[in-house]
Amino acid sequence: MHANLTNKERTRRVLSDIAYYGLRILLLAALFYLFVCALKVLTSSFRLLGGKSAGGLFSQKSLLANPICGLMIGVLVTVVVQSSSTSTSIIIAIVAAKALTVMHAIPMIMGANIGTSVTNTIVALGQYTDREVFRRSFAGATVHDMFNWVSVFLLLPIEIVSHYLFFLSNWLVKDVFGVQKSDINVSLLDTIVKPLTEKIVQVDKSVIIDIAKNDSQRVGRLLKVLCKSDNVTDKCDHLFATDAHSDTQVGLILLIISLVLLIMCLIGIVKVLHSTLKGKLGKLTQKIINTDLPGVFAFLTGYIAIIVGAILTFLVQSSSIFTSALTPLVGVGMITVDRMYPLTLGANIGTTATGIIAALSVDGNNDVALQLALCHLFFNITGIAIWYPVPILRRVPLRMAKKLGDVTSSYRWSIQTARRS
Repeated sequence: MHANLTNKERTRRVLSDIAYYGLRILLLAALFYLFVCALKVLTSSFRLLGGKSAGGLFSQKSLLANPICGLMIGVLVTVVVQSSSTSTSIIIAIVAAKALTVMHAIPMIMGANIGTSVTNTIVALGQYTDREVFRRSFAGATVHDMFNWVSVFLLLPIEIVSHYLFFLSNWLVKDVFGVQKSDINVSLLDTIVKPLTEKIVQVDKSVIIDIAKNDSQRVGRLLKVLCKSDNVTDKCDHLFATDAHSDTQVGLILLIISLVLLIMCLIGIVKVLHSTLKGKLGKLTQKIINTDLPGVFAFLTGYIAIIVGAILTFLVQSSSIFTSALTPLVGVGMITVDRMYPLTLGANIGTTATGIIAALSVDGNNDVALQLALCHLFFNITGIAIWYPVPILRRVPLRMAKKLGDVTSSYRWSIQTARRS
């Protein structure tokens, strides 16, 4: 059929295809941008709603002495603030202030790893309308949970008995004990989304740290009202800077807005991807992303995916946002759950960079802060070393996530019923 077309008609068809796919890519980029902004606002809303309670949990020294309680507090706080990077930075600041020991903080860091994967699950729930898409996206979202849970179940008892993370990190920090304070800050994502999200709301994370330190004299509102710019303090320029509503009221407003925007963006992303990836282009894209390296190098594919996941997460400074952005792609079949797994493992490594940067930037006691940040890194590396290189062990988190996706997709009616009510 194409052979019967004139050169002019062929050129017109090629230009038409380029324009069609170009517009689709631009629309997809815009939807992803709004999707990430909605996730950022969702994180801010959770901090406003529960940030002070989260800080209060960190101040319960008698509870934190119990490793199981410490683990669960790490989970709860990370769920509340919707960011393991934030919760680990807070824990590191508390340890640096000597309000908490490194040994007691290690289970909390493990808990933070588990809590961070809740955001992906929220994103997956937004795709419940199509059973097959929901099954894949839920499995892709929860593979992160499964890896973190099996790692904690295995490594927490080992740490309680041997304290291997504590001693290993302590030995390494002694060699870099003279490390100087650093103001390193790498965040590609913030540079892109801050112009919009900071016009909507700004939250003061230092308030949560003050509560955790029992520094009641310095505790104020979580909602930022005054901001510093060029050493000049002035009123913040965002929607709620002069708002008379409480933190909780603003948090509820933002929670509703961000969830609605999140669901709308997800629906748009899925529809655009479905229509764009039909035919040869879709098959080619899926093949490129999910195909292993050729020949004897096939075994390196997953490790390259881990490196890619680590680098991208380091750039965006949030494993929650990175893995949540991948969840709809798993749902439409562009990325398989098997490929999502190593990317998720890389995200776990990449998110530890935030803790290391925070440790180098805190005021005083950089050595213990850095030690805790390294504990977080070695915990994730140990988990990967156990659950990825050996094929039979690699399949454990994968099968758990896929089974959970199958079961959950069979009971979508419960989500639909809850939505109608």
